[in-house]
Amino acid sequence: MSATLDHTMMRVEDLEASLDWYTGYLGYEEVSRWEADTFTNVFLQAPGAHEQAAALELTYNHDGRSYTLGDAWGHIAVRVEDVYDAYEELTAQGVEDYRDPDSCGGSYAFVRDPDGHEVEIVERDYGARYSLDHTMVRVEDAEAAIGWYARKLDYDLVARSELDTFALYFMQPADTPPEAMTVELTYNYDGRSYEVGDAWGHLAVQADDLQSFWGQLMDRHAEDYRDPESCGNRYAFTKDTEDREIEIVKR
Repeated sequence: MSATLDHTMMRVEDLEASLDWYTGYLGYEEVSRWEADTFTNVFLQAPGAHEQAAALELTYNHDGRSYTLGDAWGHIAVRVEDVYDAYEELTAQGVEDYRDPDSCGGSYAFVRDPDGHEVEIVERDYGARYSLDHTMVRVEDAEAAIGWYARKLDYDLVARSELDTFALYFMQPADTPPEAMTVELTYNYDGRSYEVGDAWGHLAVQADDLQSFWGQLMDRHAEDYRDPESCGNRYAFTKDTEDREIEIVKR
């Protein structure tokens, strides 16, 4: 079971506006596209991304629906060498001044894409510029969430921060290169609940063999949500402890 994070999927209301934003401001390149009868999926990556780097999947439904962001999903994060330089460059090009580095303690910042999805800018000394560093999700039960990724996907807890009002837990498979994406589990100590919404879609993990991977998930009592057969034996879906969809795709 490898389970390297393959992509994060977000739904967008104006595909061309979203593509213009990610390709224009972050320099992303379109690496694949699926045109179906009722929707379009576009996969984007930063130029020069590592072979195990994750992609961003933008999903556009052709019926013109709107979406609710919810708060159970937090943000995607992208890497830069200098957060001040990157933020100044983005705002000079026309990106909204949302949360500058000074307001975030000087080590990160936030911008928002056309649909309101938050994009964190973090300083890293590895990985291609603006490549995906992590996807953050908020959890109501940290122990259960950590246990799910550890037991179901063989993830390790690779970093953690225990702060005054919240805790951050970063997880990914063992022996994964730093250029791969991690999942950040955020736990707020005040016991709040969250709404998943529908603007965020899912996280996806890679499998060398879809059927074998699915069988291991079922042996570990993962939720049988959408099995490979129901998805044309091209992919499958389970859910985590808080009803977020996790897709399994062939490597």
